[in-house]
Formats: sequence, structure tokens, C-alpha cells
Amino acid sequence: MKIPVVKEILNANDQIAIENRASLDDADVLMLNLMASPGAGKTSLILATAERLPAEVCPGVIEGDVASSIDADRMAEHGIPVTQINTGGGCHLDAPMVRAALSHLPLSEMNILFVENVGNLICPAGFDLGAHLAVVVASAPEGHDKPYKYPGMFAAANAVVLNKADLLEVFDFDTDYFRRGVEMVNPSVPFFVVSCRTGAGMEPWLTWLLNRRREHASQ
Repeated sequence: MKIPVVKEILNANDQIAIENRASLDDADVLMLNLMASPGAGKTSLILATAERLPAEVCPGVIEGDVASSIDADRMAEHGIPVTQINTGGGCHLDAPMVRAALSHLPLSEMNILFVENVGNLICPAGFDLGAHLAVVVASAPEGHDKPYKYPGMFAAANAVVLNKADLLEVFDFDTDYFRRGVEMVNPSVPFFVVSCRTGAGMEPWLTWLLNRRREHASQ
């Protein structure tokens, strides 16, 4: 009896995800679902990206956490429209949570919406939120074996960002080995190596993001 119940939950989630995407399309907002382990630097990537966006491109953020509003407070301090979702122990966000959060954001005032999902490399990949793009953020301190241990997450990505590039040598991180693991499950996925602290590698990531934004606006 458990399998039909799980299917019903996923089907209901997917239907709301479709509705979320339609609402975002109507508002001409590109939404990205950022997924990563805790501490990989999702918040830092959003902030480093936001400060480099052209003036005409306005970001917003949905922050997903088990508890607290620490990351949301950081976004608000930088003047970025943000709303918080606390899952109360849940390991991922879902489409109904995002639908509720969208009603608290000024969608007409933004072009790009980042969803910072709960720190986890398993559960978030299984739930469509209505995002147009899924971005997996990894980091040097985590080690270069993550694509081999969590292939499902990397297979679902539209882009992979390797953060904290300034620490690659410190942690003896094998970038080639990491990238081969990504390409085993997602051969053509765009791959970016960045340091949010130093700004290294941010330009290719920004170019990709802005191109996706232009493509979305032209549809």
C-alpha cells in the first residue's frame, strides 16, 4: 500500500510545480533551485552573484532551512527580497512550500529567483519545485568523491558549480577526478569552478546565468 501513496504525493507535488512554473513565467521570472551539502556555499554563491548582476537584473531569494532565518537575514541585509521556509526537520523543499513562499515575494520587481534548498545531496533531487533550472553546488572541503557517492543529484543538474576554488590545493582536491564523476552521469552539463571569496571564476558562471535569463525572457 505504500507505493501508491508515494506516487500520489509525487504526482500532487508535480502538479503544483507546474502551476508554480506557470506563475513564474507569467511574471517573467527565471527560478533556479540551488542544491548542495550543508556548508558548500549556496548563500555565498547567491550573494556573490547578486552583487555582480547588471543593474537591470534584480534577484530574489527563497531560503529553505530546517530551522532559523540566518541566511535569509544575510540576504535582507544586502537589500535582496527574500522569504524563509523552515521545514521543521524535513530534508528538502517541495512545490507546495514554494507556492506559499511565492505569494510573499514581489515577483513583478525581480528577474531571477534563487531557491536555496535544504542542505542535502539526496532528497532535494526528487522533488520538482517548479524551477526552470537545477544547480548543484559542491565545494573543495567536501572532497572530490561527491559525484560518485551521490550520482542522482548530479545527474539532475542543469549546471554544476564547484565553489571555494581558493581552497583546492589546501584540501588536495582532484578537480579532474571530480569532473569525470560528474560527466559519467551528466556528460554535457555546464561546469564552473569559482571562489565566492576571491571572485575567481565568477564571470563564466554569470555569463551562463544571464544567457539563460535572456533565453527565458525571449520565450
